Amino acid sequence: MRIGTVKEIKSHEYRVGLTPACVRAYCGDGHQVIVQSGAGVNADFPDADYVAAGAKVVADRREVFAAADMIVKVKEPLPEEYDLFREGQILFTYLHLAPAPKLAQALMAKRVKGVAYETIELPNRKLPCLKPMSEIAGRLSVQEGAKYLEKPFGGRGVLLGGVPGVQRGRIAILGAGTVGTNACKMAVGIGAEVVILDTNADRLEYLDDIFGSRVTTLYSTPANVQSAVAGADLVIGAVLIPGATAPKLVRRDDLKRMKRGAVIVDVAVDQGGCCETTHPTTHEQPVFIEEGVVHYCVANMPGAVAVTSTLALTSATLSYGLLIAKLGLEKACAQSAPLAKGMNLYMGRCVHSGVAESLGIPYTPLETLIG
Repeated sequence: MRIGTVKEIKSHEYRVGLTPACVRAYCGDGHQVIVQSGAGVNADFPDADYVAAGAKVVADRREVFAAADMIVKVKEPLPEEYDLFREGQILFTYLHLAPAPKLAQALMAKRVKGVAYETIELPNRKLPCLKPMSEIAGRLSVQEGAKYLEKPFGGRGVLLGGVPGVQRGRIAILGAGTVGTNACKMAVGIGAEVVILDTNADRLEYLDDIFGSRVTTLYSTPANVQSAVAGADLVIGAVLIPGATAPKLVRRDDLKRMKRGAVIVDVAVDQGGCCETTHPTTHEQPVFIEEGVVHYCVANMPGAVAVTSTLALTSATLSYGLLIAKLGLEKACAQSAPLAKGMNLYMGRCVHSGVAESLGIPYTPLETLIG
């Protein structure tokens, strides 16, 4: 199979879909790899490293799209890339289609076979290709929240860890999955007062065992969410329903009860956000203010730490990509149930029930199309 990767064009996206080590693995299995020049430079992978690993490096992304059977990316395609796809081409990347109907329509019109990292799901319901970016985003959420709490950035002017004789800052984390747990680790580490909410009692029990009296765990009810948000200096949205739009846990009226200059970091922005006032921002313009509350809603947070995140991401995705290249997508999905769950679009049909429901479009079970 011919595998291609291109330079990401999303604002301030510095990650790359394949590392030279990935190229070496594909080439070692007898495949060809085409890389756009400069694709990995911002993640500290120069063109020479790709050439040494066996890739063909070309100047124009159109050459990559034209030659490749499978495009391996990091982020969803942007409008200027839509026309570069062709019927039957495999797209292996983060898609996050639930809040992006135009993207879904464009890829369906092109009859692309779209495999989404974020919906590849193991039997235990864990998401192996989303997990490393969730870990990074969770840790970054506290780091970025602390920065935007500073007065020069529009925040309250609160030091989350406090100092002797002064009350510590308070962080409310909505969701106790991978993002929330990693945010909790960072929040506890800097000495903040932490409350974390979830509807999974077993998960709350686990966090209580791990962190003990250093955190307060609360069952997520509307009343508890409103109370935690109202008292917080920093709110971290860490809710995920695989493939589906995130539930709106924080409403505009809730913001009116928050402290002026408090910060919301909505990590769920890729799936529409768990705050009613959320809309996607970029690393170039990361924040906006609504009802006196600073919103940080960057849709590609891990892109800021491109070296770490590229290595973490490709370590998780490579085995699935190699399986697709070895067997072809259809046989690979038949052999790997987790990979089959990663299928979102297939030859003009939506084959993921959660995505279809969120977009309000017909759902077609994958097995009816490929047997």
